[in-house]
Amino acid sequence: AFLGPPEVNISSCLNCINVTIKLPTSHLRKNEKLWSLIDVYGELDYGITLKTLDGKHKRLHKKMTEEIFTTVIEDLYPNRNYCVSVMVTASLNKNSIPSAWKCITTDSVAQQDYYAVAIAGAICFSFILAGALKCMHAGGYILQKNLLPHSLV
Repeated sequence: AFLGPPEVNISSCLNCINVTIKLPTSHLRKNEKLWSLIDVYGELDYGITLKTLDGKHKRLHKKMTEEIFTTVIEDLYPNRNYCVSVMVTASLNKNSIPSAWKCITTDSVAQQDYYAVAIAGAICFSFILAGALKCMHAGGYILQKNLLPHSLV
């Protein structure tokens, strides 16, 4: 029997990629309940292959004991395209179908700075707007208490 392919979702962060792995379903039943691969094997190995556009590969191998597992691939270059494929094996079953390749561009410092600048700009604009409204109120242009000028009252 072949294991896989696992379901893989990726998201980018600064110099890293978050990889969420969901184990494939097993077809074994016990007491009418569908067993997970963790129920069957207890512990599984997963291998992540990381590929760049210039053809470099990096492999990570670790163990997992959960149905859904998240890991972070760190020490990557910002603003660069990476592709990820995951393979799951068990000590008793090395037959595995890898996931399809998923590609993503890691975040750049400029992108992180853009969010900070956008938030700071919004806060500054709010203060300027509040100040302008306060001046207009003090000058009597908005929210006047008396509808008639003092000379006519």
